[in-house]
Amino acid sequence: MITLDPQSDLVNEIPAVIYKPSRRRKRFPDNCVTLMESAKNARKYASENENYVAATILGPARSSEGFMIYYLIDWL
Repeated sequence: MITLDPQSDLVNEIPAVIYKPSRRRKRFPDNCVTLMESAKNARKYASENENYVAATILGPARSSEGFMIYYLIDWL
């Protein structure tokens, strides 16, 4: 897990919808993540689309391979 720097706003906790996640994964590439304005919107969007799951994520961060990734905080 990555830690937050209280003096920086580059990485944030964000409600999101994740496409077809494996519940065992803890990080997701940005092409699988749809950022949402609220947890309520994330839950609604996920319930309307069967291959999506609502979550709270932390990010973005750059992986060692150069991809932008998000870390799972909790499934909603």
